[in-house]
Amino acid sequence: MSLSTEEKINVIGPVLRMQLGRDGQYPVVRFVEKTARAAIALSVSESMDEAGMIEAASKALGSASGVEAVAVDGVGAFEVDPMDETSAGRVAGKVLIVTGAAQGFGLEIAQQLVSQGACVVLADINDAEANNQAQALRKEYGPNRAMAVAMNVTDLASIQSAIHETVKTFGGFDAFISNAGVLKAESVKTQPEKDFDFSTVVNYKGYFLCTQAAAKILALQHKTNPAYMSDIIQINSKSGLVGSNRNGAYAGSKFGGIGLTQSFALELIEDGIKVNSICPGNFFDGPLWSNPYNGLFAQYLRTGKIPGAKTVQDVKRAYEAKVPMGRGCTTPDVMAAVYYLIEQKYETGQAVPVTGGQVMLH
Repeated sequence: MSLSTEEKINVIGPVLRMQLGRDGQYPVVRFVEKTARAAIALSVSESMDEAGMIEAASKALGSASGVEAVAVDGVGAFEVDPMDETSAGRVAGKVLIVTGAAQGFGLEIAQQLVSQGACVVLADINDAEANNQAQALRKEYGPNRAMAVAMNVTDLASIQSAIHETVKTFGGFDAFISNAGVLKAESVKTQPEKDFDFSTVVNYKGYFLCTQAAAKILALQHKTNPAYMSDIIQINSKSGLVGSNRNGAYAGSKFGGIGLTQSFALELIEDGIKVNSICPGNFFDGPLWSNPYNGLFAQYLRTGKIPGAKTVQDVKRAYEAKVPMGRGCTTPDVMAAVYYLIEQKYETGQAVPVTGGQVMLH
């Protein structure tokens, strides 16, 4: 069965990126229709599979150095931007996709990653705002450092399209951070079925679909370079570790997410993919909690989750009092866990709590 042009790009880009890498650093391999650069010719037959393409690319590149471009008949060309050896930071030279990155927690994760040397893909259903934020990051850090893609995490075709755009722009990616999530807080006695389904399809099924699509590219990169390892990181919640009163749909989807993480980790390690979850405590300052109209503080006040609370501030103080460290979780708290999981090569299948002591593992 012959591959489509899109499928060939999704194979050739990551293969070239891996084969042109040195010492754990990988260049940007950008797909273009035509190139004016001096290009190495790569011949790919219609019947060639992944293994065949890996072998063909290896032969075409040989011992060449300073490769500027690779031209593939019937497909197009791949321009190679050399590795930025001046880039510094804990994720320097890596390419990461972050879902739900147009605002709030996801945006702050993306901003922190770019500040630490990464190229970041801001994926969001709100692609207009994701584009605005990516443009701001490019203006501050450089033209290749951020891009935006439209992604609906409940739609596999949408996820695959976003990943294809990432491969066309960078040649592949090194980590996928599954951050997109929703919450509808209400008693099990009264919650509409549609709200339960909404939480489940985004938080649980969405993580499954994203992992399924991302793993294909990450596994190919490992197949090309068996020493290469990559990461899928789910931003879960403390509600994935302990139940949440009048918030069962959300907690159930997050508990299920940890089951997926452990199962994916067992399976995907053969492809060099580490899969872990991070379970933050309450992110009080973000829109999920603090939006005055539909944030969690407002929702919990309306549903009477905190007995005696009269105002949103009453609800916030009640939640702060539950944390031994006396404050909510922040983006820097979570980023410390993100960097740990990427840097730690001997850990997979974990649910890392970042809760200020509110949840203690046993």
